[in-house]
Amino acid sequence: MTAMNSTRLNGHTLDFDVTEAADARPGAPDLLLLSGWCQDHRLFDPVLPLLAAGHRVIRMDWRGHGRERTVDGDFGVREMADDAVALLDELGVGRVVPVSTSHGGWANVETADRLGTARVPGLVVIDWLMLPATPGFLADLRTSQDTATWRAGRQSLFDIWLGDADCPAVAHHLEAEMGSFDHEMWARSCRVIEDAYTTWGSPLERMAALRERRPVTHLFSQPGEEPYLDAQREFAARQPWFTPHRLGGPTHFPTLDSPAAVAERIAAFCGELP
Repeated sequence: MTAMNSTRLNGHTLDFDVTEAADARPGAPDLLLLSGWCQDHRLFDPVLPLLAAGHRVIRMDWRGHGRERTVDGDFGVREMADDAVALLDELGVGRVVPVSTSHGGWANVETADRLGTARVPGLVVIDWLMLPATPGFLADLRTSQDTATWRAGRQSLFDIWLGDADCPAVAHHLEAEMGSFDHEMWARSCRVIEDAYTTWGSPLERMAALRERRPVTHLFSQPGEEPYLDAQREFAARQPWFTPHRLGGPTHFPTLDSPAAVAERIAAFCGELP
């Protein structure tokens, strides 16, 4: 694992690192990379040098997701946003574009809501299930919370995320990285994700509830079916601040299987911000 810095914020140790830009354009925002649940900064290893060509890049591991895997008490989206805001404040970050993967998106949007458009002029979400949760997805979330069935529920999700792809980087990520988290964190993650869908209905509805509208782009590969893209385009027609981009990668992890495409889209998005 990459050697990370650590700091104590909100009563928890958080791991992070900062990569300075090789050649940042004037006014380029910093990027804050936020993984999904039961992942860490390694998810961004392939895309980090590409993004750092033009931006200062900060990677942050959620509490309980870095070198310290134990957590005192429970936490969810609100506390994750607490930690993200606290780290940005400690580092003295001004304008920043948070870039989240999967269900790290809930905390991404909450962070943006708190900081406002002056500090967060736009946000990037990657492979986040934008529509209301399907019965099958909810079943996997609930199976993954049960001590007797959680491994089967997790494997069902892994099988969907990898699909039929021959992608060693993603297979390693699932088995060695996501697979290293214990039942407690998996159960917590699935409960928090299920609660978010219950509360908001879908990520599209959560983003539509932002107190200040700003550009949001969704970069995704799964699901690959046309109706999923069509639903996002219909939402974008009503909410022009939202733009979906289908990357066409083979898995749920574009930062691992399509890093150049991800970096290109993020750079273009940031270049168009006011």
